[in-house]
Amino acid sequence: MSAPDLAGLRVLVVEDEMMVSMLIEDMLTDLGCIVVGPAARLDEAITLTESEQIDCAVLDVNLGGQPIFPLADILRAKGAPFAFATGYGDAGLRDVDKGSLVLQKPFRESDLARILGELRAKVG
Repeated sequence: MSAPDLAGLRVLVVEDEMMVSMLIEDMLTDLGCIVVGPAARLDEAITLTESEQIDCAVLDVNLGGQPIFPLADILRAKGAPFAFATGYGDAGLRDVDKGSLVLQKPFRESDLARILGELRAKVG
């Protein structure tokens, strides 16, 4: 299976751990995506959804103790698909909708590319 063409895909990154955020940004850049953000807080992420064009998003499930689900609801309303990222295993997913795309941290660039390919297919 070939890697999906992700060039130009505008991806919002919402991650409160700076090193993890930088790693995701590097992976996205390598994949040809345009990084929106990143945002380390919920209010920053919501502001970005209002001011920036976003095709899809990668959302840390636990954003410094803040639930990410209000942002997920905003993205759903805008028709912007997203994937959750978690390093907490199943415990970090208890509030995630069944059928949501999930990246289990740590993940490889190939895992991110696969998930983004699925998200791009939802964008059209």
